[in-house]
Amino acid sequence: MALHDRSRRTFASDNYAGAHPEVLDALAGANGGHVTSYGADPYTDRFREVVRGLFGDHAETFPVFNGTGANVLSLQASIPRWGAVVCAASAHINTDENGAPERVAGIKLLTVDAPGGKLTPELIDRQAWGFGDEHRAQPAVVSLTQSTELGTVYSLEELRAVCDHAHSLGLKVHMDGARLSNGCAALGVGLREATTDAGVDIVSLGGTKNGLLGAEAIVVLDPTIRGLDYLRKMDMQLASKMRFVSAQLLALFEGDLWLRSAGHANDMAARLAAGVRDLPGVQITQPVEANAVFVVLEPGVADRLRKTFAFYDWDHARGEVRWVCSFDTTEGDVAAMADALRRAVSR
Repeated sequence: MALHDRSRRTFASDNYAGAHPEVLDALAGANGGHVTSYGADPYTDRFREVVRGLFGDHAETFPVFNGTGANVLSLQASIPRWGAVVCAASAHINTDENGAPERVAGIKLLTVDAPGGKLTPELIDRQAWGFGDEHRAQPAVVSLTQSTELGTVYSLEELRAVCDHAHSLGLKVHMDGARLSNGCAALGVGLREATTDAGVDIVSLGGTKNGLLGAEAIVVLDPTIRGLDYLRKMDMQLASKMRFVSAQLLALFEGDLWLRSAGHANDMAARLAAGVRDLPGVQITQPVEANAVFVVLEPGVADRLRKTFAFYDWDHARGEVRWVCSFDTTEGDVAAMADALRRAVSR
């Protein structure tokens, strides 16, 4: 028996959405019988093959439970004990992971204010200095997010510029790809083009925000990054019944479900932005390039709108809110949201 209202729709987060029906079917198919634990199973083996097909023959993958775990493990494997990570101040590893990189991995984050959430070579240089100075945490990794926390998308040229500059300084590049599928859908490119070919060294490959129950993966593209077999267990991200994690990832990435779902979410965000852009007192603050819309509303409007749809404040001081579309957002949901906002701004 369902304990929630299955008709309720929100624009709060793609984490609010349920599991995609094709993912639930894959889980049911993976059930039954006894299968070897801890990743020595046919589903994990098949997912490894799929990842190599998507990212390149040298790619290695490690399924994990969640995005924070994927990020912490990726950084921990990529960095020496004395190393530091250069990232945008808005990066999820800095703002929304409760200090996990610092507390679990002991990693210093060197943040820079990044307009639109995107790093550039010039912004990296603001923190990538002090090499050889024993008094300063040594910059060792650049972490970027695609699509960004502000819903923007790095172009392939921007990705290559960041990676080339980081490598010229001797730094590795980590990509927080919680919404990488949305970034690829926006660019019209494959996963390899947006990562391996751009020069990314290690990827946190997202699934939960794109219709999985709770499954992410780390994809290692630089063969010099080692130790994840051990770190994954140390950091409590090794699934005993890994077949169920891998079966979800297979359902998403073996075909085109990852791209279809992300592209649909992006389309719904663009549709929502178009439907509210001209309403009085509504200011869209970021380019709508993936599946999120950032808007400044006049005082009182957000509270009235929340009586119909749930969503989060982004910058309370300036009245900025965030609306996120999901794989299951419908055109009807978007129309209802636009109508509700129209009523809220007219009161």
